[in-house]
Amino acid sequence: MSGAESLSGWLPPVASANAARVDALFLALLGLCGAMALAVCVLVITFCVRYRRGSRIPRGTPPRQLRAVEVLWTVLPLLLFIPLCGWAAYDYLWQNRAPSDAMPVFVVAKQWMWTLEHSNGRREINQMHVLLGRPVRLLMTSQDVIHSFFVPAFRLKQDVVPGRYTALSFTPIRLGTYDLYCAEYCGTEHSVMRGQVIVLPAAEFASWLAAGGAPGDLARRGERLFREHGCSGCHAGSGARAPALSGLLGSTVILSDGRRLVADENYVRESILRPGKEIVAGYAATMPDYAGQLSEPDLLALIEYIRSLP
Repeated sequence: MSGAESLSGWLPPVASANAARVDALFLALLGLCGAMALAVCVLVITFCVRYRRGSRIPRGTPPRQLRAVEVLWTVLPLLLFIPLCGWAAYDYLWQNRAPSDAMPVFVVAKQWMWTLEHSNGRREINQMHVLLGRPVRLLMTSQDVIHSFFVPAFRLKQDVVPGRYTALSFTPIRLGTYDLYCAEYCGTEHSVMRGQVIVLPAAEFASWLAAGGAPGDLARRGERLFREHGCSGCHAGSGARAPALSGLLGSTVILSDGRRLVADENYVRESILRPGKEIVAGYAATMPDYAGQLSEPDLLALIEYIRSLP
């Protein structure tokens, strides 16, 4: 049992690998700050007693400078807290670096519900089923205002912002059902925007996932949208008039002004909705805007189709 789990009176259970790391950092920070506060209190009380009125302490020529003390109280806290900053930075980067085998789940927030979709097309509202021990990568956006995806038992909290994607990864390590909240005030019904994360063993999760898959998975739905909107006329076939999309996600793109960008999900989203914003070197700005023509679920399907291209 971890130290965080033993403090069950004021910490939620540790239900993910992320939670154990966050709790360890939190307890270390709490312990160090507590020790510093205690040291200051002890010094204050000691000086109050030692230099109280009537005490036989020489007061004639107080020192004007104590450089050694000044250096000590500046450098010592710095040396104590810098490792904590490095620890926190490492854990932050680790939490946002999803493993290659992470299971994708696509989250669209709107007043006042969470809509989620798995790569096979299985959709959920205010629930998210995940597999015990399997890393999960959430790709999230909002259809209206800023929301915040918050699962206390996983120590996860990430703002979900309209007009862009935010990502989050975690690995569930304990079976059970855990509360999901919106932690950003998003309107009059904010308090009812809540749900559940359900962690299942392998057999149960496979049965659940297969039972409700939509006709055609997310990538196939994206392919259908790709053809319906005429994208294949320019982006596919020999002599294509637009950049090739095979292997685009995660690659480096050179723009017409010489800049280099990593083609992540936000880049692909912007390139679909506002293609004139970032022009790829060697191509003309001929692609029409699709802003207002595609919903957020449609955009996620198109991105998954592009990801699936060999």
